[in-house]
Amino acid sequence: MPLLINSPSMATNNMLLQVFFITLTALISTSSSIAHTNICRSYCGNITIDYPFALQYGCGHPGFRDLLFCMNDVLMLHISSGSYRVLEIDYAYSALTLHDPHLSTCETIVLGGKGNGFVVEPWRGPYLAPDGNNVFLLIGCSARSPLFQGFPGKHLACRNVSGMGCEEYYSCPAWSLLGTQRVGSRGRVYGSGPPECCALPYEAIKAINLSKLECEGYSSAYSLAPLRVAGPTDWSYGIRVKYSVQGNDEFCRACEATGGTCGYGSDGIRQMCMCGSSNSTSNCDSIVSGSGRGRWSLLNILTGILMICASALVTTRTNTS
Repeated sequence: MPLLINSPSMATNNMLLQVFFITLTALISTSSSIAHTNICRSYCGNITIDYPFALQYGCGHPGFRDLLFCMNDVLMLHISSGSYRVLEIDYAYSALTLHDPHLSTCETIVLGGKGNGFVVEPWRGPYLAPDGNNVFLLIGCSARSPLFQGFPGKHLACRNVSGMGCEEYYSCPAWSLLGTQRVGSRGRVYGSGPPECCALPYEAIKAINLSKLECEGYSSAYSLAPLRVAGPTDWSYGIRVKYSVQGNDEFCRACEATGGTCGYGSDGIRQMCMCGSSNSTSNCDSIVSGSGRGRWSLLNILTGILMICASALVTTRTNTS
C-alpha cells in the first residue's frame, strides 16, 4: 500500500488555497459593500424610509425635507395644517396613507373643528397633494362658508368623488348616533340652509382648512381604482396623498449608478450626490474622495495578495510536478 506523505509542498498548497479563498471572499464582500451602500435608507417601525423621503437632514429630495419624523417607532408627517400618522408609504404608486385622529368615519363623527384637514405650504404643493380619488366630506359648515358663496343652488362645489359622496355617507350609523336630523333623503338644500355634508375633491379648493371654511368637522376616504366597494361602511378612511419628484430624476439615477446616495446641500434646495466623505453636484465618478481612495486602496491590496497567492500556487505546483 502506498504511503501518504504530508510533504511541505502539500502543506504549502493547502495554506495558499486557504489564503486564496479567504482573500477572494473579502474582495467580493468589499466590492459589494461599496456598490450598494445607502447611508440614507432607514426604518421607522415597519416602514422603510427611502428616496425621495428621509429622516436625516441632507438625505432624500429637497422637496421632502423636514417632512417625516420618527417618534417611538411611529412615523409622523408634519405640514402646515398639523401632524399625521403615516400608515403606509407605497413607493410603487408614489403614495402615502395618512391618519388624522380627529377624522370622522362611518362609526364616529367628530365636531368642534378639531380635525387637521389638509393644507400644505405653497412651495411644497407641487410635491405633495391628495390623490384625485380621495374625497373630503365637510361636515356642519356655516352658511357663510366660502363653499356656498357665489354658487346658485344647483351648482354647488359639493359632488361625488370616485363614487363616494354625502348621499352614501348619510347612511352611516354615526349620523343616528349624533342625533342630527336630516331633511329628506338628500339633506338640506342650498337656499333653505347649507347641506349638513359637502363632498368635494381637494383640487376644487386646494386646501381643507376647517377654520377658514367654517366647518365643524370632516371625513376623508379614498378609492384604490379599480376597486369599488359597496357602501360607506367599507370605504377606506384616511387621507391618500400622492407625491411627485418634480422634473426628471436622472440626477438621482446617475448618482446611485456610481455608488452614491441622493441628497441635497446645506441650502436645502440644491441636489447633491453623497459619495463617502465628499459630495458631488453630478455623480461619484466626478470626484475622488478621501474615503473613496481608502476603499479602493483596500481593494488594490486585496487584489495584490490574490495575485501573489495565485502566482505562488502555480510555482509550487510546477516545482513538485
